[in-house]
Amino acid sequence: MHGDGARRRRPWLRWLPAAAAPVVIAAASLAGSLPAGASNPLPAKTPAQVLELAAGHQVRAFSGTVEQSADLGLPELPAAGKPAGPASPGSVASVIELLSGKHSARVFMDGQDNARIQVMDQLAERDVVRHGSDVWFYSSKDNTAEHATLPAHVQDPAQSKERQGGGGVHTPADVAQQFLSRIDPTTAVSVGPDVSVAGRAAYNLLIEPRTDGTLVGRVAIAVDGENGMPLSVQVTARGAGKPAFVSQFTSLSLEAPDASVFAFTPPPGSTVKELPVPDRPHGPSGAHTPGAMHGDAKGNVSVTGTGWETVVGTLHGSASAAGSLLQDPLLSQAAVAVPGGRLLSTALLNVLITDDGRIFAGMVPAERLQSAAAAAR
Repeated sequence: MHGDGARRRRPWLRWLPAAAAPVVIAAASLAGSLPAGASNPLPAKTPAQVLELAAGHQVRAFSGTVEQSADLGLPELPAAGKPAGPASPGSVASVIELLSGKHSARVFMDGQDNARIQVMDQLAERDVVRHGSDVWFYSSKDNTAEHATLPAHVQDPAQSKERQGGGGVHTPADVAQQFLSRIDPTTAVSVGPDVSVAGRAAYNLLIEPRTDGTLVGRVAIAVDGENGMPLSVQVTARGAGKPAFVSQFTSLSLEAPDASVFAFTPPPGSTVKELPVPDRPHGPSGAHTPGAMHGDAKGNVSVTGTGWETVVGTLHGSASAAGSLLQDPLLSQAAVAVPGGRLLSTALLNVLITDDGRIFAGMVPAERLQSAAAAAR
């Protein structure tokens, strides 16, 4: 496999910068239809009690099917099985693909260092597997595999809680955490009628930003009534009548998966490539910390605003970084010219690529990105 292919996949091994967090939110958990109402009412809880229940969940072993439905206004890439085939993990094309339409995946977790996600395309399958220090990426479309050995600092138990889904694996719980961490005095939190997700009764936690400085109108998180594990996330844009992004389990078992699930061996005839990995930690708490990013680029980050109005950008322009966002023809077509650069606009996320190669992103109106870019000069 060519070196540029390896570089495109390498972001799956990094703990992504906060600028990429909204993309991780959409691209990593995979889900579909809305939860139905629960038949047996749960004990009444206040919003604070449901938040505490979600924050304290200790589910670390499970398996299930997660489905994703996204309607963010992005262009759809050709479906799997057509000539273009499924995009490479970590590439810009794969991000757009997972942010468009519907997708399904099987997810397996056992503890802090065993995880597997199988993205099921129409005529192909993509796997990301972590087993201890080994991480594998496999695509059945072209029968290619890539392998990396994680350094010791990534396996540090003190850092593993946030990173238990290593290798780019994220669950509805990971997605929910991105929004739960934004709750502040400008946020209204309430509990709606109970819902049922994958046959489990759940509290319907409703989060509504009370500011017009964000594109997010409401986030609904289904919190398992027994163990507090987030089972579903629905995100509705401000002023919209239906969710623009939905991620939920459609089946779920809380039994530990068989250990053989995590023992990956490349199929006969596959092309295998070893990937380099970062040689130092990327921050104290990984991708969920604003401003956390790949060590060699940490000093190039600009963070303005707080909570729902956070904007993350780069202080110094990079033609290669900006070019990588626009190299896909469909993505380039979706980015419109605005004063000072080009804007990729979706229902929940805006990305500004300035004329001098800087990149600014946030779940905020476009003018806030432009203001942040001007202030960071």
